[in-house]
Amino acid sequence: MRQPSVNRARVATVSLALVVAAGAAACGPKDNDAKAAGGDSTPRKGGTLTVLNANPQEDFDPARLYTSGGGNVPSLVFRTLTTRNRENGAAGAEVVPDLATDTGRPSKDATVWTYTLKKGLTYEDGTPITSADIKYGIERSFAAELSGGAPYLRDWLIGGADYQGPYKDKKGLDSIETPDDLTLVFHLDKPEGEFPYLATQTQFTPVPKAKDNGTEYEEHPVSSGPYKVVKNENDGERLILERNTHWSASTDSERKAYPDRIDVRSGLDSSVINQRLSSSQGADSAAVTTDTNLGPAELAKVTGDKELASRVGTGHFGYTNYIAFNPKVKPFDDPKVRQAISYAIDRTSVINAAGGSSLAEAATTYLPNQKSFGYTPYDHFPAGASGNPAKARELLKEAGHPNGLTVTLTHSNDKDFETSPEIATSLQDALKKAGITVKLQGLESNDYKDKIHGARTEPGFFLAHWGADWPSGGPFLAPIFDGRQIVKDGANFNTGFLDDKAVNTEIDAINKLTDLDEAARRWGALDKKIGEQALTVPLFHPVYKRLYGKDVKNIVISDWTGVLDISQVAVK
Repeated sequence: MRQPSVNRARVATVSLALVVAAGAAACGPKDNDAKAAGGDSTPRKGGTLTVLNANPQEDFDPARLYTSGGGNVPSLVFRTLTTRNRENGAAGAEVVPDLATDTGRPSKDATVWTYTLKKGLTYEDGTPITSADIKYGIERSFAAELSGGAPYLRDWLIGGADYQGPYKDKKGLDSIETPDDLTLVFHLDKPEGEFPYLATQTQFTPVPKAKDNGTEYEEHPVSSGPYKVVKNENDGERLILERNTHWSASTDSERKAYPDRIDVRSGLDSSVINQRLSSSQGADSAAVTTDTNLGPAELAKVTGDKELASRVGTGHFGYTNYIAFNPKVKPFDDPKVRQAISYAIDRTSVINAAGGSSLAEAATTYLPNQKSFGYTPYDHFPAGASGNPAKARELLKEAGHPNGLTVTLTHSNDKDFETSPEIATSLQDALKKAGITVKLQGLESNDYKDKIHGARTEPGFFLAHWGADWPSGGPFLAPIFDGRQIVKDGANFNTGFLDDKAVNTEIDAINKLTDLDEAARRWGALDKKIGEQALTVPLFHPVYKRLYGKDVKNIVISDWTGVLDISQVAVK
């Protein structure tokens, strides 16, 4: 999955996502606003919010976007059946109604979901939004020329696997019924208790069929949210949004829409973005970033400046950086070798390589340490803060390697503080103490991704990371450990090639649950059980720290995305 730092978050891809640690306190408005605004923390309408980003907002079409919870900039234009709760911290990890009156009404076995639209919903031109528009918006996401969005609908909807979109199949999907203008009924080919989370994806955005011009739709998609697109240059490099005068707050309790205008400027160097936000001169005083973190050196400078420190938003996204093993490659076919490496890890060294404890939190569980994921503490191979080389050597001896062994660790050459040379080198140093000589194989970004996601090319020992499309254990565990999701020809994410009948059966059983608290408990228990096999070594969960301009108010950072929610900010 991609980090929330880029708008697309892949679960299972990444994820955004996307875009959450138990009890983690995001910087809330009471902490930040009074300091940043001279004591006046009251948000008011008006002004221009500037967004300074490194990555352009590409493919600004609801069919093509891959987001977590609807994304940040996209959710200003695209409303969906449900959305994320726009609250600080853990409360923000909940799913709430958006265009719909509730989060969905499931059948007894969770294979049929029914939604009713709110009355009075309109597009930017004042025409009404209907259930048929949402059905059409979903159907067009199946078209090959509009690919790129979340893959779940193709897997979950009856007939979805073979459907090719409305341009080739005008009949549409029978598994989506619209008995009247306000009702949608979804028929799934298996129970899915987390369908309300999926309904936050931009593919559930209404699209008027008469206004659909295919691949050119992204230039001016018809808004259902508080802002409309008035300019889209160079495929999202410059995006200007202005108020949609036909949007009504009476139908939308989530988006505050304080600024009159939002100017998104991308293609900037990360150091330039942080320098501009730090200086907060002119228009930059009312600026934020949705994709650029503070680096270790920048954070050190900010920490020593009281005024700058008051303008740093801190958040957590459901994301885990880890070591992956391919048990088809020797010597990693031996569980004792995998366990030995788990014991030898020096997490303090890894955390330092990731930027320090302010930017990374040590992990011993695969699931992120947040309640919504079902976080269940465990540490099957306790290495302490700095590793247990003695226990590692003991296991290596039992595995037939009394004199140690030599292995190759594959990593990316990207300077991302995640799968980068710094992390690899820290592991190399720690494993040396246990008698394990590590040779490093650094690859350029595309080569690295192709190699680790190819079932035939996957190395035995490599760095990886994963994030969730929504805050639940499902999109975290299923893609990585469900044997039925092993892809032999294409992008494979089940790196350990685990195909355990008991694990697969439990995943199916949890997916049937519509009680999300019970589901979370079961995901946590499953994570603990899978962890015993040492198919991965969890290393750390990232912490996001981002500057914002001195005139920005009403800072909300949820545990769903871990980053500032621009639908809440004010600049006056």
